[in-house]
Amino acid sequence: MWAGARSRTAVRDRTADDDAIVTELYRQYRVPLMAYVLRLTAGDRQHAEDVVQETMVRAWRQASQLDLTEPSLMPWLVTVARRIVIDDKRRRSARPAETGDDMLENAPAADTTEDLLRKMVVTEALQALSPAHREVLNETASRRLRSTAVPRRWPSPASCIRPPIPAPAWPGPSAW
Repeated sequence: MWAGARSRTAVRDRTADDDAIVTELYRQYRVPLMAYVLRLTAGDRQHAEDVVQETMVRAWRQASQLDLTEPSLMPWLVTVARRIVIDDKRRRSARPAETGDDMLENAPAADTTEDLLRKMVVTEALQALSPAHREVLNETASRRLRSTAVPRRWPSPASCIRPPIPAPAWPGPSAW
């Protein structure tokens, strides 16, 4: 039981020491490291800040292995930051280029305004018809009956149904 308690205390102490080390590293090396990384990222400040942050996270993870007796840890930090930038560049080149919303603004889109307008006109015209005339029109369009076959099914004179509706002019029930 005491061994477990000692190891937990050691972990807490090491973590507290690691936090202090990284805090001091950040205070001491943030500005020169940021200037260096800005040059590596061609002036991209957001990317440079991400790289500096990731460098500090790696320093925190490796804090117990850092040689604090060295006069400067800048060479280690610069090496880590340079490798992060290289890895990011390789990662970006391995996948397709990202596009912004600018490409979407210029993308061609099918304009269905004419189809919608035609459907509205047909719907309004059908609503204006009497139920009997609407039924005859639906049957001739959906079953493709000739106008001469209609009088056999409905008690309307053939003259009321003529002239036959040409197929291209009538969109059929699918338009409703």
